[in-house]
Amino acid sequence: MDGMELSQIATTQMKVSPRLVAMNHVLELSSMELQDLINAELSENPALEKLDKPTCPRCGAAIEGPFCAHCMSAQRAASSQLDAGGEEREVARDRDDYYYEEGPSMARRDPEEDFDPVVHVAAEMSLPEHLMRELGSVLGADEMAIAEFLIGNLDERGFLDCSVEDAAMALGVEPGAVAAVLRELQQQEPVGIGARDLKECLLLQLDFLEGQGITCPHVREIVTHHLEQLGEHKFSRIAQEMRISSAEVTAAAQFIKRHLNPFPAQGTPSTSGVTSGYVLPDVIISKRDKGFEVDVVESKRFFLRINPLYRELMMRSQQHEAQLNDNEKKHIQQYVSRARLFMANIDQRRQTLQRIVAFLVSYQGEYLDKGVRHLRPLTRAMVAAELGVHESTVSRATAQKYVMLPSGEVVPLAHFFTPSLSAKDVIKDMIEHESEPLTDEQIAELLAHKGIVVARRTVAKYREQLGILPSILR
Repeated sequence: MDGMELSQIATTQMKVSPRLVAMNHVLELSSMELQDLINAELSENPALEKLDKPTCPRCGAAIEGPFCAHCMSAQRAASSQLDAGGEEREVARDRDDYYYEEGPSMARRDPEEDFDPVVHVAAEMSLPEHLMRELGSVLGADEMAIAEFLIGNLDERGFLDCSVEDAAMALGVEPGAVAAVLRELQQQEPVGIGARDLKECLLLQLDFLEGQGITCPHVREIVTHHLEQLGEHKFSRIAQEMRISSAEVTAAAQFIKRHLNPFPAQGTPSTSGVTSGYVLPDVIISKRDKGFEVDVVESKRFFLRINPLYRELMMRSQQHEAQLNDNEKKHIQQYVSRARLFMANIDQRRQTLQRIVAFLVSYQGEYLDKGVRHLRPLTRAMVAAELGVHESTVSRATAQKYVMLPSGEVVPLAHFFTPSLSAKDVIKDMIEHESEPLTDEQIAELLAHKGIVVARRTVAKYREQLGILPSILR
């Protein structure tokens, strides 16, 4: 037909390589998901081997010997250092091994530094483990089954989340047997554990204090009969109903604020040193004489390598020394190449995470030194531009990852990225540094001045989630 002709037009189309897709997938996984992926790869690839290394149950760093150098604040040498330009100097390694011989957690400690191993062993025990251990010395096997059920039904505050009757029915025992075990549970530390409500929790603590000779007039009666009014700051009404002075009610309120804890499982660890739970960090930030040090401890929890037999066969086939047919050579080359690629992706994950956290440390140094009020506004796009990577790379590398701060607190890496401060963190910091108790309404107003607009009820909800008493009880 007239007017029709054939022509060719050159176009450029960008395609993402399968290798890049695999690397990005590894980068965005959480530690637990990475372990699942490694286990799946090990089951499918005979050329890949994994040797687990002993790790600290508290911080997750690799350890040699009975104690963790990280948790005991030992002096250690870093496996990688940051130069003046922020670039990482890598330790030489065999390309077929994903393993670092001298990690920070395995370095020599200062022989002159004092350590108390007992304190650190106790600190690694969870609250349920501590309670089971203590009750195991006073209860029989049948009673321990009841104790295990009760401990499993403690909520985040440490309160019992079921009735004695419900527990007895579930276990098929008499309510009296459950009540007896509950009494033993309530004698354990932290004091107030196993209470069924706030009133019982405070009364248990008053019993303990009285046994120590610490008392205050009218406190027990106020807790028993006027707890709600106390929380509403109705001191005059309490004084009138009890026929005592307002000053005596105020003194009782101050005693409660100073000596009692409404959240026994969330309070400061007692003499037992137990903790109520924690998340293993992927990265540890340590304070050193010359500044902060970043250690990606996730990469030191395992040792991946090419199976020695496959490595030898691969080398021999390349030198034409092995008596292998074409199918056998293809099998070896396929799985060895796959294993090397898998290890390279994990190594890239570590390097990327190291670079990003190193930048965060340099940018947010005041936050690490002085607290959340000094957290500088920062977005993932800003980090990506500074490091010369795509914003999605930063997002993947920091998603579902946790970092241990020099204070020992474990927080999500997302805490470093915020155009404005987290309301909950600011509330916690305000209350920790208040000169006099701030009401929820006052906190909401102060947040508004910082550009964080939340309602008073939201402040109250965040405060309760943090386990912080209202202003009248602080």
